[in-house]
Amino acid sequence: MKTKLFFTLSFSLLLASPVVAAEKQFASPGGNISVTISDEGGKPTYSVALGGTTIIESSPLGLKTNIGDFTQGLIMGDCDVTTVNDEYTLKTTKQSHVVYTATEAVCHFSGAAQVGQPTGQERPRAPQAFDIIFRVTDRDVAFRYKLYPRRGRGGETLVAVVEGEASGFVLPEGTTTFLCPQSKPMGGFARTSPSYETSYTLDDQAGKNGWGEGYSFPCLFRVGGGNGTSRTSGTNGTNGTWVLISETGTDGGYVGCRLINNGGTTYAIGFPQQGEMNGQGTTGASVSLPCETPWRTLTMGTTLKPIVETTVANDLVKPKYKASRDYTYGKGSWSWIIGMDPSCNFDEQKRYIDFSAAMGWRSVLVDALWDTQIGYEKMEELSRYARSKGVGLFLWYNSNGTWNDAPQGPRHKMDRPGPRRHEMEWMQKNGILGIKVDFFGGDKQAMLQLYEDILTDANDYGIQCIFHGCTLPRGWERMFPNYVASEAVLASENLHFGQGACDAEAFNACIHPFIRNAVGSMDFGGSTLNKYYNADNKSGTIRRTSDVFALATAVIFQASVQHFAMAPNNLTDAPAWAVDFMKEVPTTWDETVFIDGYPGKYCIMARRAGDTWYVAGINADDQPLKKTITLPMFDKDQQLRLYSDDAQLQGCLKTVKQSKRQQLQVVIPKNGAVVIANDK
Repeated sequence: MKTKLFFTLSFSLLLASPVVAAEKQFASPGGNISVTISDEGGKPTYSVALGGTTIIESSPLGLKTNIGDFTQGLIMGDCDVTTVNDEYTLKTTKQSHVVYTATEAVCHFSGAAQVGQPTGQERPRAPQAFDIIFRVTDRDVAFRYKLYPRRGRGGETLVAVVEGEASGFVLPEGTTTFLCPQSKPMGGFARTSPSYETSYTLDDQAGKNGWGEGYSFPCLFRVGGGNGTSRTSGTNGTNGTWVLISETGTDGGYVGCRLINNGGTTYAIGFPQQGEMNGQGTTGASVSLPCETPWRTLTMGTTLKPIVETTVANDLVKPKYKASRDYTYGKGSWSWIIGMDPSCNFDEQKRYIDFSAAMGWRSVLVDALWDTQIGYEKMEELSRYARSKGVGLFLWYNSNGTWNDAPQGPRHKMDRPGPRRHEMEWMQKNGILGIKVDFFGGDKQAMLQLYEDILTDANDYGIQCIFHGCTLPRGWERMFPNYVASEAVLASENLHFGQGACDAEAFNACIHPFIRNAVGSMDFGGSTLNKYYNADNKSGTIRRTSDVFALATAVIFQASVQHFAMAPNNLTDAPAWAVDFMKEVPTTWDETVFIDGYPGKYCIMARRAGDTWYVAGINADDQPLKKTITLPMFDKDQQLRLYSDDAQLQGCLKTVKQSKRQQLQVVIPKNGAVVIANDK
């Protein structure tokens, strides 16, 4: 039943008008989180409290458009408050079945009141400006705007351009940050930036603006509780409050956004940079009225558990079309990460097909330059061979039209509908499973529309999509049934390119579950069992992490299709227990549970697939991690498989029995890991 909130009136006299300011408050279904909205001074604002403590202080709301400035001169009318219930199944993310309950408040804003309206009298009616829609659960807050047509002398205005948002997030003083700076456009390799591939700065003070262009979503903050420099002072996130800010529901109807620091602990939504896409297109969003903008999301808790387990990115969206077929998921191999461009030849790809078949894996990813180093005719032959082995192919494509200098082919196949659909028809005819499209050009509306167009066309031909050199996915697992994953992170290729990335592998791996992978599927492409990132396994960059670490990240990193960095030689030169684990580990999950951790230091979490639980822990800290972890997902006296490392990172597999207290003591050395699973 729809209800109305009572006004909380503040009789503060405005100089321009004596209109009474309105303040309205509503809470999550369990009362854990409350949101307060106000229009004092004619400016819409909101604040958020967790357990009675203010986490987001009074922060601005509103839109700036070419048909009006909806950030000031506004009055708030009624807020229609309801309870929203939803239930959905999604195979491709951290939880397969979600039951969603939220408080929804739709707050109506209209133009400024008439000057001279007597204080305390009924607020005057004025043309409706827009609605601010809030959704609040016991771990998430989300809001978006609904903009309406406007009537004028020339008739009804049915289109507009959203030029920017006032949407902001004012955090309390003393907040620390865990952020990934956004790069300037048209820089980096072949002028392909920004592509969400920069390094995080952890436990930093607020008040900075990255490299001058703000920060890429998602953005993690810690309110109170120190900076985590001491292992005994709240390193598991039990002190203070954690807040993850992001967005979801973005498609070709809007722009992708970032977070800009406006000084101190004040952050605001930023639209794309003008130089993105080689300067093509505008930074605003052209919309048809009425329209609803994407959601701004905040996930919060006194531990990191709500952050790791949140499903908010998919809770707030709906599928945009039906799947054209029953898409399947699983593991695959990928020669490029070890062998680089020269490996993209017919014979080597055939060898990797045999490797995937021996592992019982679903696919092989054939990377860049296949169009010239293999060719279309030989690719048809390769696909036939793969299918004879029960394996399918994913093919790499360059996204570019005119927004970067990336020379790798195939080029100019994905940027226009004619060539794209012709290519996809050829793929469908030859049994290609999916595509990996690389080197996108930023977050302008035209580029977001390209993502949507590729996904929509690919679904028509039964093709799954992976994106690289790309933006953050924003609820795309549910919106687009054939979407698989995006890179949008410093991924495994960097482990091949530089020893520094190998040295920092554990550090970075201990970031992603709390930030990047918390909001969307992440195509990292790791979990190698080679000692070196080279085809001879004797030279090149040296892997610093253990074999058990490779197993653990196969669990910790979430994507429904994973092309691992293992190589055919691993069948004979890697431990049999490690190879056997990589044969069995799932890529789709029914449940995810956070156990313990701290960004950049360590992470212990559990995932369930069917009746099998996998508990994985990794450590990046210089000191061995000694923990007693509680494992209620396993029965008392149950036989468990324990994969663990000694101080020299020598791994082993042994069988242990679950204790009556359902606890297990573990010691994880730096760059090492532990994995616990049901005994087979």
